Amino acid sequence: MGAGIVVGIGFGEALLEQGPDASLLLTSDGTVAFVNSAAERLFGYPREELLGVQHTVLLAEGERGGFLRVFGRLGRKSRAGSRPFAAVARRRDGSELAVEITCSLVTVDAGTAMAVAVRDAGHREDADAGRRLAVSLLDATLETTADGILVVSSEGQITGINDQYLKLWGMPPELVASEDPGALVRFIAGQLADPDHFLEKVSALYADSVMQSHDVLEFADGRTVELYSRPQKVADKIVGRIWNFRDITSRRRAQDQARRAIEELAEQADKLKELAFQDPLTGLANRMLFNERAAAALLTPEPVHVLLLDLDDFKEVNDVLGHHAGDEMLVEISRRLQNCVGPHGTVARLGGDEFVVLLVGCHDADTVARRVVSTLNAPVSIEGTLMRPGLSLGVASRDAVTKTSSELLRQADLAMYAAKEAGKNCYVHFQPEMLAALLERTQLTAGLRRAVELGQITVHFQPVVSSDRLDVVQFEALARWEWEGALIAPDDFIETAERSGLIREIGADVLRSSCAELAPWLAEDPFRSVAVNVSGVQLQHRDFAERVLEIAAWTGVDPRQLVLEVTESVFFDAHSDVIGQLETLRDAGIRVALDDFGTGYSSLGRLQDLPVDVVKIDKSFVSMLHTGAEKLPILTSMIHMAHSLGLKVTAEGIETHAQARYLMDHGCDALQGFLFSRPEPAGRRARAVRNAVASIAALEGVPLPG
Repeated sequence: MGAGIVVGIGFGEALLEQGPDASLLLTSDGTVAFVNSAAERLFGYPREELLGVQHTVLLAEGERGGFLRVFGRLGRKSRAGSRPFAAVARRRDGSELAVEITCSLVTVDAGTAMAVAVRDAGHREDADAGRRLAVSLLDATLETTADGILVVSSEGQITGINDQYLKLWGMPPELVASEDPGALVRFIAGQLADPDHFLEKVSALYADSVMQSHDVLEFADGRTVELYSRPQKVADKIVGRIWNFRDITSRRRAQDQARRAIEELAEQADKLKELAFQDPLTGLANRMLFNERAAAALLTPEPVHVLLLDLDDFKEVNDVLGHHAGDEMLVEISRRLQNCVGPHGTVARLGGDEFVVLLVGCHDADTVARRVVSTLNAPVSIEGTLMRPGLSLGVASRDAVTKTSSELLRQADLAMYAAKEAGKNCYVHFQPEMLAALLERTQLTAGLRRAVELGQITVHFQPVVSSDRLDVVQFEALARWEWEGALIAPDDFIETAERSGLIREIGADVLRSSCAELAPWLAEDPFRSVAVNVSGVQLQHRDFAERVLEIAAWTGVDPRQLVLEVTESVFFDAHSDVIGQLETLRDAGIRVALDDFGTGYSSLGRLQDLPVDVVKIDKSFVSMLHTGAEKLPILTSMIHMAHSLGLKVTAEGIETHAQARYLMDHGCDALQGFLFSRPEPAGRRARAVRNAVASIAALEGVPLPG
């Protein structure tokens, strides 16, 4: 039998060797006749040591003989296999391990043997525990996920569902208990805004078991749900379909809000861009856009012209009708400019009442300039009032030297101011000599500023003679500036002082030094006075009257001995507060003289409305005394009418005794001119008085002119 068993073992070895479990073949007496590689690994014995030994060496104490009992039981059951039973095995190193054993009878060469399969019970328990853990993790995932999960088998049975799914759809428990997928689908479809589309999609998915899909479901109540559907596979076999529902209502709303916010930001960006390049009042291009286009134009070989203009006396519109009326006029001017220029030019508003036109490729800028002057000069109806805009226009054209838009604009600006000096309502082309004049003005301003800082503005005094007393009763203080070795008279630098703002400081210094110099002389006779010229720019400062009174008090000069000389223009071009300032000073005793009378636009009748006490007849009228008797009535009527208004009269520019005699005999109150003395510095004031006295003495016996 032993030989037969060996042969049988060789025959089945190939089959047993491939099994995953430890396999042994025992003879009827329990001898080990065969082991496979898995048995070697499980028990720790090499194959040679196990063959031919009793199987009991592989069992723990108390387990030995157990296989033989199983052998006997199997024999009585007609060789049927045993159910798996637990046992404790013993390894070669003496360690024990729990195993699961299955036995079955086999026939080998007409003999009977027992095939034993031994499996490590610990591995099975680990596998079971792993499966239980996996199931637990799956359950936890299904119940903690924010998604609603539904799993339906290929046969249409619900094999998986979580609580979030039930909450998402508000599904009643009895519907779930029915395990009817069709009822579930209908219940879902009833809540959707487009149920037909959903049902069509479900049908398509079940018709194609491998199809995957991603859809967005819109609920009738406004919610939005994302649906993912894919086949359920086990070992590459499709066993059902998984439906994943995710509520994205909040996300969709956030996305919608974000999209709206982005759209609003885009709109705001567009508006900001418009504001960055567009004048908000007129809708024209602004300075930034003009500069961009001008710079681009200068990169081309085309002719480039810049027309710069501002509205003359525009402030009167704002003062008389209000700023809203001024805005209306600016809008109308903008419209007219665009019509003049057309689509091939750029019209921009630089600010206030200043506009600029850019012409590119235009060979006749003069035609456009004439059209602009003519069109803009036409009356504008503002709130029922016809207003005629005045303008001054400067034209600058690109040449070989001009490189930048700022250069062109500066040239046009110089030309525009030349147009103002030419009489306004006209246009002037830029000429290179204008730059030289600008440089001269700039140097003059810088020199004047330096002179003010160093106290180099001095005062000269010219005496004024009383016709009644035949004595010097007044000195007019006249500012002088010595610059680069030459003595500069006020007519040559006062305009620069006004334009630069230095006139305020110069005027205060002249008043202060004049009062300080003449205070002792004034104190000798209350009928004496000092006259100081005042600019309209000075009068525009609200604290002017206060500063004058402070200087008078500081120098000890009685305000009644102070005369301020102003020109007619201060009453027309300055702020309305000028009259208030002068009235305040007159209330304090200071007198006001109207200088250069007769050269302006006011009539004698208007004098009664002005806060003046003295008129000074301009030297141009005094010079008439040399031209013939027919013009003398003009001069005498001026004197008589001034007296009729209660005003004193001073004549200036007197150069001959005959002129002085005539004016004295016709009631002129005071006389001034080179006949008596030229303006002298303070140190030579006494000489000026002596010269005046000598001239007065020579008046006796002088024949009248004419």
